[in-house]
Amino acid sequence: MIRDTDTPTALINARVVTPDGVRDDLAVCLRQGRIEALATSGIPDDADVIDLLGRYLLPGFVDVQVNGGGGVLFNDAPTMDSLRMMTRAHAAFGTTAMLATLISDDLEVVERGREAVDAAIAAGLPGLLGLHIEGPFINEARRGVHDAAKIRALTAPVLEQLRPLEHGPTLITVAPECLEPGMVRRLVERGFTVSAGHSAATGAELVAAIDEGLSGITHLFNAMSPLGSREPGMVGAALDSEAAYCGLIADGVHVSDTSVRIAWRCKGRDRMVLVTDAMPPVGTQLEHFELLGAKVSVVDGICRDERGALAGSCLDMASAVRNIRRITGCSLSDAAVMASTTPAAFLGITGERGAIATGLAADFAILDYDLRPVATIIGGRTAWTASGGTRPV
Repeated sequence: MIRDTDTPTALINARVVTPDGVRDDLAVCLRQGRIEALATSGIPDDADVIDLLGRYLLPGFVDVQVNGGGGVLFNDAPTMDSLRMMTRAHAAFGTTAMLATLISDDLEVVERGREAVDAAIAAGLPGLLGLHIEGPFINEARRGVHDAAKIRALTAPVLEQLRPLEHGPTLITVAPECLEPGMVRRLVERGFTVSAGHSAATGAELVAAIDEGLSGITHLFNAMSPLGSREPGMVGAALDSEAAYCGLIADGVHVSDTSVRIAWRCKGRDRMVLVTDAMPPVGTQLEHFELLGAKVSVVDGICRDERGALAGSCLDMASAVRNIRRITGCSLSDAAVMASTTPAAFLGITGERGAIATGLAADFAILDYDLRPVATIIGGRTAWTASGGTRPV
């Protein structure tokens, strides 16, 4: 398909998925890695024309929680080689921008991960957007499969050691009830996007953190205080908040269909963020892997540790799009917004990507009539095709 971004390209005969609906009357014109125009008639005379044969053209998926893929867990090897394998694995499912995610670990590992992500972005690694530091500043009582030995307090001296990326967004998940008042505000002032997760916070504690600048909820419903009749907990406060973006693992396992529908009705497409929480098996046939020394088995596409606890997922973003449509009955446009536009808004990069609009990055997921991936384009170049696999970009 597309190899040279200097040559103008026109994608024609596509069903272009926009926030306002699916359009079949648009040619999407690309030049130098950007969307140059959406044309209803006429395309540049010098353009290479690619006929998409009626397939769906969606904005490339933005996944803010990717622990691994392609057989790699980022915690185990926070290097550029690992990032390359992860981005290639997820490109096969329409993901064009991801946050490499570190679960609770030593601060030295966090720093190595930060350095690797910064270096990879600076080197132009396609598909890598930024870093998600998920812990270690969480509540041990809601740790899930996070290693209890790695969990620690976020003190003022520790905060001074933490640095956000120089070249991309840095998301950090914390338990608000475990932080001193004002700590969320200081994180935001230092350049972090702050999310709440693995937390036993009361509703009031979450609201206070949101007032300080916390803007996200990490995997809603999972590893957090539930909604109660007199204490709303994190779940209730998150659903009630008009400001908070809520990540959701729509794999049919982490969250019941009923709970997904409740979240959909409360949050809508503009505050719900589809995430994978993906582990190393994505893009492979792995049947087990190690998670910080603990064995995790993959049975029927579900990752569980030896205690039977869920340990991330084998979900990919294209499957998340299909699942959210099946569960909620939402439109394809709504699903695309939750997979692309809303996560971009959460990270503050709507001027860069997350939609099919003039001036944005030419990042696309091309899906067939059954919403199965056919090709992925990152920065105006073909990163993956169903027929040819991963391509250098």
